[in-house]
Amino acid sequence: MNKMIMAKRLTDARGDRSRETVASEVKISVSALAMYETGQRVPRDEIKVALAEYYGLSIEFLFFASQVHSP
Repeated sequence: MNKMIMAKRLTDARGDRSRETVASEVKISVSALAMYETGQRVPRDEIKVALAEYYGLSIEFLFFASQVHSP
Protein backbone atom coordinates (compact mmCIF):
# COMPACT_ATOMS: atom_id res chain seq x y z
CA MET A 1 0.00 0.00 0.00
CA ASN A 2 1.31 3.38 -0.97
CA LYS A 3 0.25 5.85 1.73
CA MET A 4 0.42 8.85 -0.58
CA ILE A 5 -1.84 7.21 -3.18
CA MET A 6 -4.26 6.29 -0.38
CA ALA A 7 -4.14 9.87 0.92
CA LYS A 8 -4.86 11.35 -2.52
CA ARG A 9 -7.73 8.96 -3.16
CA LEU A 10 -9.30 9.75 0.21
CA THR A 11 -8.95 13.48 -0.37
CA ASP A 12 -10.36 13.19 -3.89
CA ALA A 13 -13.27 11.05 -2.67
CA ARG A 14 -14.17 13.63 -0.02
CA GLY A 15 -14.51 16.27 -2.73
CA ASP A 16 -16.12 19.44 -1.42
CA ARG A 17 -17.46 17.84 1.76
CA SER A 18 -15.85 19.08 4.94
CA ARG A 19 -13.66 16.82 7.03
CA GLU A 20 -16.07 17.49 9.89
CA THR A 21 -19.01 16.15 7.88
CA VAL A 22 -17.22 12.99 6.75
CA ALA A 23 -15.72 12.30 10.18
CA SER A 24 -19.11 12.70 11.83
CA GLU A 25 -20.84 10.39 9.32
CA VAL A 26 -18.13 7.72 9.60
CA LYS A 27 -17.87 8.15 13.38
CA ILE A 28 -14.18 8.99 13.54
CA SER A 29 -12.36 12.09 14.72
CA VAL A 30 -11.54 14.92 12.35
CA SER A 31 -7.88 14.58 13.30
CA ALA A 32 -7.90 10.87 12.38
CA LEU A 33 -9.40 11.65 8.97
CA ALA A 34 -6.81 14.38 8.46
CA MET A 35 -4.01 11.92 9.24
CA TYR A 36 -5.44 9.39 6.75
CA GLU A 37 -5.73 12.11 4.09
CA THR A 38 -2.13 13.22 4.58
CA GLY A 39 -0.69 9.70 4.67
CA GLN A 40 0.42 9.95 8.29
CA ARG A 41 -1.70 6.99 9.38
CA VAL A 42 -3.47 4.03 7.80
CA PRO A 43 -6.97 3.35 9.12
CA ARG A 44 -7.93 0.13 10.90
CA ASP A 45 -9.87 -2.36 8.80
CA GLU A 46 -13.29 -1.37 10.18
CA ILE A 47 -12.58 2.27 9.33
CA LYS A 48 -11.48 1.28 5.82
CA VAL A 49 -14.84 -0.45 5.37
CA ALA A 50 -16.78 2.54 6.73
CA LEU A 51 -14.95 5.04 4.50
CA ALA A 52 -15.33 2.87 1.39
CA GLU A 53 -19.06 2.45 2.04
CA TYR A 54 -19.53 6.15 2.74
CA TYR A 55 -17.79 7.16 -0.49
CA GLY A 56 -19.33 4.35 -2.55
CA LEU A 57 -15.91 3.08 -3.59
CA SER A 58 -14.22 -0.27 -3.15
CA ILE A 59 -11.81 -0.91 -0.30
CA GLU A 60 -9.35 -2.23 -2.86
CA PHE A 61 -9.40 1.00 -4.84
CA LEU A 62 -9.12 3.34 -1.85
CA PHE A 63 -6.48 1.46 0.09
CA PHE A 64 -4.73 -1.22 -1.94
CA ALA A 65 -4.69 -0.69 -5.71
CA SER A 66 -1.42 0.74 -6.94
CA GLN A 67 -2.83 2.42 -10.05
CA VAL A 68 -3.43 6.13 -9.78
CA HIS A 69 -6.51 6.43 -12.02
CA SER A 70 -10.14 6.04 -10.87
CA PRO A 71 -12.11 2.85 -11.55
